[in-house]
Amino acid sequence: MPTGFPGPTERLESMHNILFLMTDQQRWDSMGSSGGWVNTPNLDRIASEGTRFSDCVTTSPLCVPARVTLATGRYPHNNGVWTHVPYAVPPESNSWIREIRDLGYRTSLFGKTHLHPHGRSDLREKEDLLHGLGLDDVDEIGGPRASATGLSHMTALWIEEGLLEAYRADFKERFANKSYMVRPSALPLEYYYDTYVGQQAKSYLSSYDQDEPWFCWVSWGGPHQPWDAPEPYASMYDPASMPPAASHEPGAPRPQGQVDRMMANNSPAFKDGEVDALRADYAGSVSLIDDQIGEILDVIEARGEMDSTIIAFTSDHGEMNGDHGLIAKSNFYDGAVRVPMLVRAPGTDSPGIVNDSPVELVDLGPTLVELAGGELEYQQFGKSLVDALGGNRHREDALSEIAGEFMLMNDEWKIALNGEGETYMLFDRKNDPNEECNLAGNSEYRSTADALRLRILERVVQSQLREP
Repeated sequence: MPTGFPGPTERLESMHNILFLMTDQQRWDSMGSSGGWVNTPNLDRIASEGTRFSDCVTTSPLCVPARVTLATGRYPHNNGVWTHVPYAVPPESNSWIREIRDLGYRTSLFGKTHLHPHGRSDLREKEDLLHGLGLDDVDEIGGPRASATGLSHMTALWIEEGLLEAYRADFKERFANKSYMVRPSALPLEYYYDTYVGQQAKSYLSSYDQDEPWFCWVSWGGPHQPWDAPEPYASMYDPASMPPAASHEPGAPRPQGQVDRMMANNSPAFKDGEVDALRADYAGSVSLIDDQIGEILDVIEARGEMDSTIIAFTSDHGEMNGDHGLIAKSNFYDGAVRVPMLVRAPGTDSPGIVNDSPVELVDLGPTLVELAGGELEYQQFGKSLVDALGGNRHREDALSEIAGEFMLMNDEWKIALNGEGETYMLFDRKNDPNEECNLAGNSEYRSTADALRLRILERVVQSQLREP
């Protein structure tokens, strides 16, 4: 044991609890502290007591590859999980959550993981996989779509209350007619999936009486589509008050990539007012989750543990919500690729810091391990944010990947390469923050694009797996 390292008893007495809050498909700007158009007093409180990383990039703008990378610390180009393939993280995989458990924590999960296929399965029968990855107490749910076909403790409650068939019928009708339909959920607020997740976590922490410090991962299925916030959240925001969607000009001819395929095949024909309605309902869903976070924080306060609890908040990817005529994710525009990242560590000298250097979703795992007093010794590519909590620069650029394509973002530029290595997106972030002028086809910026393409090559080469 290294000199000065506390013994087991001393370390357990000095360890902080860890609350890991995660949403699904939440844009970077959908907090009061970041975009100003959604009321999120509880997330804003966490930001004011910790550090908000304003330029956090998901390592893949799609659920499965983003979450697999978050769990393993390995990029899609390492693990081969580039899209929504039916992939299950092997339970024997290196896992930062297991590392936290091995440090002496009692670990728990309430909500969605998407670390294994969950569409038509019974998640209650798959808990051994999550136990293997380091989670002791598990109440897993599927996302909104998976909950219409699969089973869990939550859907068992819906069956008991006579709600499941109405939920299934509502979901089927939405996607049969218009995938971006906006109307309140068929579920009452008290049984809505995001309420369920928050209340299960709240109940668990209220009655927690173990000797070990706790690590609790609370992982909501919202604000992922459908746009089905229950009342009173469905009518909480006036659509006319929503920020306008970003648009774009055709620009010079350029190579094509993932986003062009989306625009050609999946771009909705929005009518007047529909984008505003989407955004208002989405804001309601975020506020619902924020209220659930507030109830969880109240429990921690009542337990007298707020000063001894680390809190982290993020999302797996964003939501376009009509930006550039698109919905959902799976592209490298900011709406899909930038996510919130908040870290609150007790004892921070200067709370309320906004760190604007690039960071990546994959950085969260090693951050929580370091704050818990450990260190990841296996090869992974996340970089702990601990040294950046006071405002220090963290990364010079951030990398993201999907379907064989790469994106790099630094303070000034964003570039995306298609599967042939051609530049098909190039944005001047300082002068075009809404990404409305794609410079990829402009020969004037060829040297800038070449330098950024070389940097992507460097990043990919530097993050190759080595033989043990």
